[in-house]
Amino acid sequence: MKFEYARISDSLFQQEYSLTRLQEYVEMLVYATISFSLPFLLGHEQLLVGAAVNCALVLAALNLKGARLLPVIILPSIGAFLAGLVFGAASPALLYMIPFIWAGNAVLVLSIKYFVLDKKTNRFAALGFGAAAKALFLFLSAFALLSFGMVPVAFLTAMGIFQLATAAMGGAAALGIQVAKKKFVAA
Repeated sequence: MKFEYARISDSLFQQEYSLTRLQEYVEMLVYATISFSLPFLLGHEQLLVGAAVNCALVLAALNLKGARLLPVIILPSIGAFLAGLVFGAASPALLYMIPFIWAGNAVLVLSIKYFVLDKKTNRFAALGFGAAAKALFLFLSAFALLSFGMVPVAFLTAMGIFQLATAAMGGAAALGIQVAKKKFVAA
């Protein structure tokens, strides 16, 4: 299969169903606000916070276009860093991971957009690929930073298996929410 950069770029501007600009901005604000504020509200609950953030990322992938994806991709890691709760004493090390987390979130969003909206692939297969790609990317990034002494070894678990689990759980929840949303919109 030839990698199609133009098709991936085009998929950034696709939605599962049409939303008005106002609806899209409201959804962007809701997803971004939830993703940013959860570390402040839930603290150390990494599985719950991560699943909710990944749910918002997958919903954003299905419903938002172009630059409106950016707040949902960027704000969760900033919220986690500012809250200083998710990684406790290791929070300063999280600063080094932030650009990689943004890229990992983008990998998940682009995977959903490309495989679900453009290629019409099975949603769960697309989610599985996106979750695995995000987790692998973040694990390898954490491993590289660990080898330079920039992050503690605990980041390997947090950026590996936990990322896979939270992306899968949150993504599955998002797919269920999207089905309900579509039924509500069509009604």
